[in-house]
Amino acid sequence: MARDGVMHVAGAGIFGLAVAWELTRRGARVRVHERDQVGAGPSGGQVGALAPHAPDGWNPKKAMQLDSLLAAPGFWAEIEDLSGLPSGYGRTGRLQPVPDQATADRLADRIDGARRNWPAGMGMVLTRDPDADIVPRSPSGIWLMDRMTARIHPRAALAALAAAITAQGGEIVTGRPAPADALQMIWATGTQGLLDLNDALDRRIGQGVKGQSASLAHAAPDSPQVFDNGMYVTPHFDGTVAVGSTSENVFDHDRVDHQIDDLLLRARLLCPVLADAPVLERWAGIRPRARSRAPVLAPWPDRPGHLIVNGGFKIGFGMAPVIARMAAQVVLDGRTDLPDLVALP
Repeated sequence: MARDGVMHVAGAGIFGLAVAWELTRRGARVRVHERDQVGAGPSGGQVGALAPHAPDGWNPKKAMQLDSLLAAPGFWAEIEDLSGLPSGYGRTGRLQPVPDQATADRLADRIDGARRNWPAGMGMVLTRDPDADIVPRSPSGIWLMDRMTARIHPRAALAALAAAITAQGGEIVTGRPAPADALQMIWATGTQGLLDLNDALDRRIGQGVKGQSASLAHAAPDSPQVFDNGMYVTPHFDGTVAVGSTSENVFDHDRVDHQIDDLLLRARLLCPVLADAPVLERWAGIRPRARSRAPVLAPWPDRPGHLIVNGGFKIGFGMAPVIARMAAQVVLDGRTDLPDLVALP
């Protein structure tokens, strides 16, 4: 524990707040430091797709993500109970259009992988009659459906997390950077944190990837997500539907541009029910992606007592329960046997 008896956390995005919550619920005194405001970075986006990795070709990374996705209902229910605020979590499933019969035939291995590796009742099936308010066009008249995929409302979830932390006795300090002299610090500082690591360690740990999304006014809170060719259409509990997001490795600025208009056009063509849905907001942010493409949970080299928690990229909300649990075990239990897949690249 730090010399003032407080565990310090730098960054109030999903990883920083999730770790802070896990520490406070285990009785630690926690202070979160955020230069701007809660959710000011890419965690404050719109899409919130908690989508599992493909269940065929099973490996430890997929198993860890599955563990986290299965922990999510209890994780968010406890936060909602203490904060009194909704997180927008719901396991609503997912629909994917199948382009042709040949593709449908090739999906047999994936469907079998879901049967073997996912819990019963959450697997994948092919259907010609999807039960959904938002049904994407399918050239073949066939859809792949699963019951594992869930959704979260990113901004509502962060607000609930922040409220739960303070209700449990934690502190969140905004508008100021983290103290430079803290003996123990959890660094959950997103893209800037990865760039700082690149410089400090003189090797590429990660980079920022720009993403753009949009929010539409269309109430379909119980409808499954839609996924097609890298694009998510996520119905939320509050009467909105999020569409996103782009993945831009090269970019000149962090603002919205024409690429979100192209994505919106694709979404409206894919899902006819959204053709006239008004656009409520266009959003852009720079998401932290580690070179390993997995989240990073590792001690900061040559900084005893400092822990790196970063690299959430597109799966930060999905991985938050298990990453928070492991970080708390490192800090409070002295765990050192962290999985290789979350090591620094």
